[in-house]
Amino acid sequence: MRRRGLLKGAGVAAVTAAAAGGGIAAAQQTGESSPSTASVRLRWLGTNAWEFTTGTATVLIDPWVSRFPTGAYTPEGADPETEIEVHEDVVDEHLPKADTILVTHGHWDHIADVPYLAAKTSATVLGTETHLNLLRAMDAPEDQLSQVVGGELYQFDGYTVEVFRSSHSASGEHKRITFGGTRPGAPPKRPKRIEDLVEGGSLTYLLDFGGVSFFNAGSASFHEREIDGIRPTVLFLQPGGGHTPDYVERLLAATGFPPYVVATHWDDFDEPLTEPAAIGADWKPLRDRVAAASPDTEFLLIDHLEHHDF
Repeated sequence: MRRRGLLKGAGVAAVTAAAAGGGIAAAQQTGESSPSTASVRLRWLGTNAWEFTTGTATVLIDPWVSRFPTGAYTPEGADPETEIEVHEDVVDEHLPKADTILVTHGHWDHIADVPYLAAKTSATVLGTETHLNLLRAMDAPEDQLSQVVGGELYQFDGYTVEVFRSSHSASGEHKRITFGGTRPGAPPKRPKRIEDLVEGGSLTYLLDFGGVSFFNAGSASFHEREIDGIRPTVLFLQPGGGHTPDYVERLLAATGFPPYVVATHWDDFDEPLTEPAAIGADWKPLRDRVAAASPDTEFLLIDHLEHHDF
């Protein structure tokens, strides 16, 4: 997809008609006025990197914007020996502030920029023991790191964060997690290549601003019994989950068929963030499954650096 904008549609007919007719509502560009204290502005920074902004706070999930090329969406897949890069100028441009950073898992496209960003913003960082040890090894400030395992419910200034245990999606004939493993105990040597940034356990988060809430999983898997009964306003879904039976349908049901679904982690992140998102994993089958399973849910497709206000 080489176009900017927001795709909205309730049910199969509405979504299909929108797609056939261009499907793009008026773009909500980054340079518009700040959200009021009564709203939450959601902005996409590619992959599973999301920014939530109110009049008083900024929360980030998996804020990775350096986007150094790895070959992730080539037939060969990501080259495990790709050296980790942190493009500080890009981070400074797109992520000027943060109060809280939520890490879903330890892969490079989720945490590689977090140590620099944490040091720059003084944000609190939530993650597993492995995530935090990897961040320590990349010089993240120790006193800002908050270890979680799932089950925590924390009150911040104007919002709460609830943490749930999860699993990363698997791939291949033998259902393996890419760069699986943990790093408990002491921090490891400084990671140099993307294979050094292991998954390290996965987490999902319910971010509640009081009136609007968001549920985000960093991969196409979840623990159904962990989250059964939560009722977010917005559910993030991504393409994939081939080894997770009825991934879309079960997650919609477990979260009460929420009013909105936002597509995430579908872009080819070897491509520039400043260009319209190029498809890495096709979002259209995801849209159709949502429409079939939850006709009253609106499917939102937000392009790079654009936003939607809730």
